[in-house]
Amino acid sequence: MTVVITGASRGIGAKLAEHYRAQGVDVMGTGRSVTADITLDVTHPSGHSEMAEKLGQTPVELLICNAGVYLDKADDIETGYGADLWAQSFATNVTGVFLSVQALLPHLRRAQNPRIAIISSQMGSSERAPGGSYIYRASKAAALNLGRNLAADLKSEGIAVGIYHPGWVQTDMGGATAEITVDEAVSGLTARFQELCLEKTGCFETWDGRPHPY
Repeated sequence: MTVVITGASRGIGAKLAEHYRAQGVDVMGTGRSVTADITLDVTHPSGHSEMAEKLGQTPVELLICNAGVYLDKADDIETGYGADLWAQSFATNVTGVFLSVQALLPHLRRAQNPRIAIISSQMGSSERAPGGSYIYRASKAAALNLGRNLAADLKSEGIAVGIYHPGWVQTDMGGATAEITVDEAVSGLTARFQELCLEKTGCFETWDGRPHPY
């Protein structure tokens, strides 16, 4: 089994890679750091082509689209949310997801039980919109919408797509006061990925298995 994880240099991505390697799974972790298995900036189309080439003819059973940024955490509506932050955030959190899927479709098609897991966030839910963090919320809502549409298009090919809220996690992004540890998030998420199948394709779930409102 081969698993590809974007954004695997730190945080949840790094722990996911560690979890699967401990199980003897062949993991290809990407990141902008040269220490990653595959150096990849998900905003660069050429990098995705290089990643696909490095994988050769290897079937990919699970693609975890984890790479993401939260650039507007401290911005205010009067002076913040610059256009450059919108462009950078959507390039990573949305376009980067699509480019990863697009590049690895041939590898997913070669697998016996191909699955795509997209890490979105409860902050992308249209039903839970308390305000603030406009860029991050909008980009994660777009990632959720992208996942739902990919699920519809890829179901006939036998490729299941799930979208997940990883929890409020104690990482650099989530902060030290977040609700759950990285280990708790990874334990829950990997269980969700294992359960993902065509019957559940298009699901939006929390790390601990609860359906999340769209």
